[in-house]
Order: sequence, then C-alpha cells, then structure tokens
Amino acid sequence: MDLGLKGKGAIVTGGSVGIGSAIALGLAREGVDVAVNYRRHDTEAAAVAAQIEKLGRKGLAVKADVSRYADAEQMVSQVVAAFGGLHILVCNAGITSDAVIWKMTEQQWDQVIAVNLKGYFNYNKAAAMVFKDQKYGKIVNISSINGLRGKFAQANYAASKGGEIALSKTLAKELGRFNVNVNCIAPGMVLTDMMKTIPMEFQAKALEETVLGRFATPEDVAHLVAFLCSDLARHITGEVIKIDGGQYI
Repeated sequence: MDLGLKGKGAIVTGGSVGIGSAIALGLAREGVDVAVNYRRHDTEAAAVAAQIEKLGRKGLAVKADVSRYADAEQMVSQVVAAFGGLHILVCNAGITSDAVIWKMTEQQWDQVIAVNLKGYFNYNKAAAMVFKDQKYGKIVNISSINGLRGKFAQANYAASKGGEIALSKTLAKELGRFNVNVNCIAPGMVLTDMMKTIPMEFQAKALEETVLGRFATPEDVAHLVAFLCSDLARHITGEVIKIDGGQYI
C-alpha cells in the first residue's frame, strides 16, 4: 500500500541504531528523505545515511545534542535547506540510568530528564515552528509503556516517558488548528542490542507479561510510525498507541 509519503522530509532523533535506525529506513522505503540525529554512534549514523541513499532518497547524519535547544534549531534549519522542507519529526533519542529512588543521584535524574524530556521539547518546538507556518506536519514521539505504568528502579525514565505523553497530548491541542498531527507510541520491550544488557530473568518476566508470547522488533515500531506519518492517519491526533504484544494489560 502506498502511504503517500514520497518526497516528504523527516528528522529521526536517535536514528543511528536500534528502533531509530529501523524508523529512518522504514520512512526511506516509503520515499521520505531522512535526516538522522545522533550523538555517539558516528559510524552507525553514517551507515544509516548511506542506506537511505541506496534506497534512492536523500540521507543526512547530523551530530547534535538533543538536550540543547540551539542544536535542535540548527538541525531543523539544516534539514529544511538540504531537503527543501521538513514534514515529519520522530523523536526517539533516549537514555536510561536506573536506580531505586533512595540510591538515584541528582545527576542520574537530571541526565535522563535532559535527554528524554527536554530533548523532546527541543525538537518538538523547533519543528513546530516550521509545521505551524506551512500548516502541515506529523510528529511522532516514542515513549514507553513504563511512562504509563511506572517501573521499579526507573523513576527518572518513567517520569520522562510520562512527560513525553503529556507533551504530545498538549501539542496535539495546540497544533491541531494548523493541520499538525501529534501522536505518541508506547512500546513494550523491543528486540534491540540494548536488550542484551538486560538480565535474562528480567527478559523472561517481561515475556511472561505479554499475551502474544513475543517481543516487538524495531520494524514493528517502524511500521506504526510510517502509518501515523501518512494521511491514512490524518484524523488521529493526541493518541498514545501501545505496541507491546499485550505486555501492559
């Protein structure tokens, strides 16, 4: 099915690895020019941009600190100039720094909030300035089911993910009159390299929570992102869509 995205321009934050790279490549397969934001994975980001180019689209890798608004603003301007426009923003960049609350340091709290929540504000605001004026745009913020239910030893992460949901709902109200859709995706556990750092007993417990008996792949998330960025989803905004195999329920 043609999603009607050919010729659109997109930014995917945290687009060099894992879910972000799958989203970037999924959009490129739909005909979208894609810029990936990254901070540490230089080689991987360049590889994703090269794969986008191989798919016949413009690819761009931009090193930027999502926690700095100036970086977000500069990247948006750079992408508009390179692609001739910006139509899609997918915020995906995020970190974890786990500890129970009585052991969590102020630095752990501040770092996670700065990247996961302030980083989303920075890119949502910078993109909204463009979308509002052109009266068109699609914003998809990648949250987590843990932003809905909380998670032991993840007060900072869960709070940031819950904040992303509140941010998305608020922006949907503010930007709807400008023909801008803002939605949130809340994955459960996803099969990425990051999962390898999770002890097997925790993986087994998470798998038991699902009703489908499997974890999502990054491509599962990417398919949902592409749909929400298309005009097939033009009447969907302010929603939080779980993609978790029934893990939340």
